[in-house]
Amino acid sequence: MATETLNFKVKGMSCGHCARRVENAALGVEGVSSAKVDLGSEQLRIECAGEPLVQALADAIREAGYEMAQG
Repeated sequence: MATETLNFKVKGMSCGHCARRVENAALGVEGVSSAKVDLGSEQLRIECAGEPLVQALADAIREAGYEMAQG
């Protein structure tokens, strides 16, 4: 199965600890194989096999204390 790369805007992060929380939340979603935050641009880049459940990803990010939007 091909790997797909998706980018999301995540609001509310202010430090490296925030970035790690978001990355760990994303990695907890089934299908996500890697997650990397660019704190300066507030971007979360994930790699996934197939189409991840975007709502599950958004819920995991919200549960970690942040807000996510595709883009």
